[in-house]
Amino acid sequence: MSRLVMKFGGTSVADLDRIRRVARHVKREVDAGHEVAVVVSAMAGETNKLVKLCREASLMHDAREYDAVVASGEQVTAGLLAIVLQSIGVDARSWLGWQIPLRTDAAHGVARIADIDSRTLLDRMSRQQVAVVAGFQGVAPDNRIATLGRGGSDTSAVALAAALGAERCDIYTDVDGVYTTDPRIVSGARRLPKIAFEEMLEMASLGAKVLQVRSVELAMVHGVRTFVRSSFDDPDAPQVGEDNLPIGTLICDEDEIVEKQLVTGIAYSRDEAKVTLRRVEDRPGVAATIFGALADQAINVDMIVQNISEDGRTTDITFTVTTADFDRALALIEGMRPGVAMEMVSGSSDVAKVSVIGIGMRSHAGVAAEAFKALAARGINIQLITTSEIKISILIDAAYTELAVRTLHSIYELDKT
Repeated sequence: MSRLVMKFGGTSVADLDRIRRVARHVKREVDAGHEVAVVVSAMAGETNKLVKLCREASLMHDAREYDAVVASGEQVTAGLLAIVLQSIGVDARSWLGWQIPLRTDAAHGVARIADIDSRTLLDRMSRQQVAVVAGFQGVAPDNRIATLGRGGSDTSAVALAAALGAERCDIYTDVDGVYTTDPRIVSGARRLPKIAFEEMLEMASLGAKVLQVRSVELAMVHGVRTFVRSSFDDPDAPQVGEDNLPIGTLICDEDEIVEKQLVTGIAYSRDEAKVTLRRVEDRPGVAATIFGALADQAINVDMIVQNISEDGRTTDITFTVTTADFDRALALIEGMRPGVAMEMVSGSSDVAKVSVIGIGMRSHAGVAAEAFKALAARGINIQLITTSEIKISILIDAAYTELAVRTLHSIYELDKT
C-alpha cells in the first residue's frame, strides 16, 4: 500500500461542484488502496478578497493579524472537502497548520517551513482516514498562525509529502501538465511526460506559472516525485498514460529520464524592467554598494551585465528587476549618486525575458548560436544575455515576446515528439 499526497489549487475548489469533483478524485485513490493526505488552497479569488480587506482596514497592518485573516480561506476549503468526502462514504478529517503541527520560522506573511510533526497524520492515515490539510499555513515560534507567501500551498504539499515519506505528490491544477511553452502562444506546444527537477526549477523561476519555485526546490532537495495533473479530468476515466504513469507531467530526478532532449522548454516573463548606470566609477566596492543597497530594500536583481570602458576608469552596469520594483530601484540609484559617481541612470519597463531551458545543453555546443541566429533572422535585437549550465536567457523588446517564443520553439523542434 503506497502513501500519496494530493494537492488542489484554487480553481480546482472554486465552488461546491468542483469540490465534489475533487472528492471523487480523492475517493478513487482511496478505493485503489492508497493512504491519502490532501492539501487544499483557498477557493479561487478568496485570498485576494481577504488581502484587500486587510489593506482597507489599515495599510500598515500587523503581519500576524494579516496571517490570521488570509489563512482562513484554506480553512474553509479543508472543512468543506472533509464534509463532502464524509458524505460519499470516505472517512476524512480536516487539519489546520497549527494542529499538525507544521512549524515555520518567524517571517509572518512569507514564512519558511522549519519542521512537520507527521506522527498524528501517519497514525490516522494508517487507519484509512484521509487527512485534509489546509495549505499555505503553519505555526510560527510565537505560536501564531504564519502563512508561506502566495502559492504557498504547493510548498505545503511537497513538504508534507517529504515528511510523510509519500510515494509521490500529485499537484492538481487547471492544466494537465507542464508544456514545452505556453500553449496560448504556440498551438503546437506539447505536454512533457517527464521533466527534471532542475529544468522545472528554471522554468518556474523564469516565468512558467505551473508551480511555485519554492515547492520545486523542496521537491528536488527531498527527492519528492511530483506530478502535475488536471483536476478537470473525469475522475472515473482511465488515469494511466505513458510508462504506466498518471496522465500529466512527472517532475523527477534526471536519472529517470532516459532520452534527454537538447532543449526541454521555452519560458518567458513580461514582468521585467531594465536599469542602466552609465560611466560608473570603476573601483573596488562600487558594485557591492549598489547591489547591497538594492538587497537591503528587498529589491531582487536578476540579469546583470557589466562593461568596462577602454581606459579602465569607468564601467556601465545594466541589471533587471521586476516591474513592481522598477520605480523604487530607479529612485534608490538616483539617491546614491552623491556617494557613487556615475554619469546617468536610465531604465525601461518595456522589455521581456525569454529563456531556453534543457539539461541536454550540458553536453551540446552551439545551442546559443542557433538561437541568436534565428532571432536575428526575425529582426529581434537582444539587449542582455545570461547563461547557466542548462539555461540561456535573453532580454528583448516586449513587443517581440511572442515572435521570439514561437521562433525558438520551432528551431529546437519542440512541437515534434
